[in-house]
Amino acid sequence: MSSMQAQARTAGRQTTHSTAFEALARAGLVARGVVYAIIGILAIQVASHSGGAPTNQRGALETIQRQPFGHWLLVATAIGLGGYSLWRFVQAVAGQGPEGGGDHSTFGRISAAVSGCAYAAMCALAVSLLLGASSQSSSNPHKSTAGVLAWPGGQWIVGIAGLAFIGVGLYQGYKGVTKEFLKEEKTERMGPTMRTWMPRIGMTGYLARMVVFCLIGIFVIRAAIDYAPKKAVGLDGALETLSRQTYGTVLLAVVAAGLIAFGIFSITESRYRRI
Repeated sequence: MSSMQAQARTAGRQTTHSTAFEALARAGLVARGVVYAIIGILAIQVASHSGGAPTNQRGALETIQRQPFGHWLLVATAIGLGGYSLWRFVQAVAGQGPEGGGDHSTFGRISAAVSGCAYAAMCALAVSLLLGASSQSSSNPHKSTAGVLAWPGGQWIVGIAGLAFIGVGLYQGYKGVTKEFLKEEKTERMGPTMRTWMPRIGMTGYLARMVVFCLIGIFVIRAAIDYAPKKAVGLDGALETLSRQTYGTVLLAVVAAGLIAFGIFSITESRYRRI
């Protein structure tokens, strides 16, 4: 190992062992939980036909901004999302943190890097709202898909992206059913009530995420097969499509409750997660 690599690893260990880094990572878990809980609440409003804000990340962040002291709440949320993103990038590089959190396998590192990119984008969205960006969708899957479809081999790229969404969704379901997520928690520090309810809330949340990710993946694949960018949808489109199915209102309400459960789980694990 070269001296530069050794210095980089030493610096990385010093960063991950710092109190400030741990506080930033735990604040990120809270911010992630708040965003998911608000998306779930917005989805319930859609199910009850009383919603107005889009059921996506931008809608959640705009809802935060409209609250009393909303500007400062959004600032705190942006910092938390940035902290969560940084933590995931560190996990991607280091594999595991000082408390044993993270996954040092290749799949675990890739998953952490993708998660870091996603939450960095969400942090950037929060910052853009703070700077007064116009109220538009947080992302435009139609335009993004159309752009990629125009590339050489674009249909294959979009199709693979759709399969990746489904793969992530199925992995979320696997973690929920097997309760593998508990390996990341300091269960020995939980009281009896928390040990009973934490697995249930986490399982519900992960299964809801499975449904959402798989739906997005299915529509992305349909867009690739039919060469029709308009068939690609994001989070809000997936939830809206769910609401249009038979018993869609009930299905959407169940998934929305699951997203709220994941939000509560994320906020709770800010105390127990192994960093």
